[in-house]
Amino acid sequence: MTHNASPGRIKSPGKAQASAREDAQPGAPSLGNASAKQTTPAGTKALLNLAQLRAFRLVADRGSATRAAAALFRAQSAVTRSVQELESALGEPLFDRGPSGMLPTPVGRAVLLRCERIFAELEELAQWCAARQTRRRPTAEGALPAYLLNTRRLQIFVALARHRHMPSAAKTFGISQPAVSTAIRVLESGSGLSLFHRSPRGILLTAEGETFVLHVRRALNELRHVPDDIAALRGNIQGAVTVGALPLGRTLILPKAIAKMSAEHPGVRVVTDESAYEALVAGLRAGDIDFILGALRENDATSGLRNERLMSEDMVLLVRRDHPLTRMREPSIMELRDVQWILPRSHAPARALFEAQFKRMKVKPPLPTVETADLAVIRGLLLGTDMVAALSAQQLHYEVQAGQLAVLNVPLHNTRRDIGLTLRAAGAPSPAARALIDAIRLSVVDVTRTVSAAAN
Repeated sequence: MTHNASPGRIKSPGKAQASAREDAQPGAPSLGNASAKQTTPAGTKALLNLAQLRAFRLVADRGSATRAAAALFRAQSAVTRSVQELESALGEPLFDRGPSGMLPTPVGRAVLLRCERIFAELEELAQWCAARQTRRRPTAEGALPAYLLNTRRLQIFVALARHRHMPSAAKTFGISQPAVSTAIRVLESGSGLSLFHRSPRGILLTAEGETFVLHVRRALNELRHVPDDIAALRGNIQGAVTVGALPLGRTLILPKAIAKMSAEHPGVRVVTDESAYEALVAGLRAGDIDFILGALRENDATSGLRNERLMSEDMVLLVRRDHPLTRMREPSIMELRDVQWILPRSHAPARALFEAQFKRMKVKPPLPTVETADLAVIRGLLLGTDMVAALSAQQLHYEVQAGQLAVLNVPLHNTRRDIGLTLRAAGAPSPAARALIDAIRLSVVDVTRTVSAAAN
């Protein structure tokens, strides 16, 4: 971390922080003495010990604790103890032990699949860090430096990146500020990179820190899925799903899907994020969001995202039921040029489709009175004013069905939008996320019928 000589400078830990300093040593991680689950923020489940997962992975790969210990340059007893503590934390045996060696159990194989994703992220990060250091030897493929194998240290780093404030990050874990500083210093020393810098807005990530945190967040999010993967083997779908909910998926598709899934899997908790598309994509890439539901955008091969189309729908113009325009048999879009418009934000694809209605006639598109994607705001304005909104009828389906709002009989050209899922191309959704995705696919069939019936 880049520190300026100022009163706000982060101080080195004193003797009182000996335990925190020991936990953050850049040397090889302990395999036998560390808890299999490490400290996490209050109210969240403890995450598994990365060093112990690495030992487990090597035992599975080499077929014995002895050969794994040789690869790790550790005592065989330390590796054995590490695996036993991991099994204790998970409450499941991970190996069948026999004369021919140690073979993963079905639970062990499930954990291995998730481990491949966890360590692929960390190994890629280690390679990226090494490539930026001209004086260092390149990290061997598959090698994992010890500074990346402490779960709590990585969590502290992510917390500081999120809070941008040392006291807040320390409070999250119930530790001292010097302990946070030590954890960050170990990561910076190990990576050879400056990950943070101070600014008037707080402690901010450097450009290199932004790349670093992306890989760490992905790895930690994969790590969170391990207990849920094991539960799924027993037929119990559990855990949390975070959905990036865009406007076109919020009114009908997502509520129906959540209701369907919750009836079958009551142990799943669903969290929705209604942020702008760009913010949702950033969360999706980091693994903080499981998938995005709504109007699809084009994604090229380099985006790291993939789309799954579920249905398509046209835009309509909505007004209150007794609006003067409802008495016109078939007004043209040009006759509505001077009304007060409620439109999507300027960068939204739907806004471009709306403006194209005027551009095709070589007329300058009207400026909106209100730009918003908030359905509560749109609903309130439509019911209380003579404004006109351009959006999907599905978004305010219930108000139209109740007779509060009306669809104007105005022909719009080429406004059809695909609605579906956006996922990470290389991602492996958690069991709970897969269950909700399946419920969404089934719900789309019902929604398509509902929308078609309303249109007729």
